[in-house]
Amino acid sequence: MPATIREVPNPSVRIDHGKCIADKGCRSCIDSCPLDILAFDEGDGKVKMAYDECWYCLPCEHDCPTKAVTVSIPYLLR
Repeated sequence: MPATIREVPNPSVRIDHGKCIADKGCRSCIDSCPLDILAFDEGDGKVKMAYDECWYCLPCEHDCPTKAVTVSIPYLLR
C-alpha cells in the first residue's frame, strides 16, 4: 500500500530537498524503507514521507548517496 502523505511541522526525519536527487532518478531511500512509507511525488519531484508511521530504523539515512535524509530519533524512543 502506498504511503499517505501529510505535512508535519517538526518531523524527526528530515529530507533536505536541496540535496535530494530523486528528481534525477534516485530512489535509494524509497527502496530501502522496510515500511514503504516514502514515496516520490511526480508533481513536485520530491520525496514525501508518512511521518507518523516511521520506526526510525535508519536505512533511508544510511542509503542516501547525498546525505539528504537525516533521522533524529525522538527522545522517548531512545
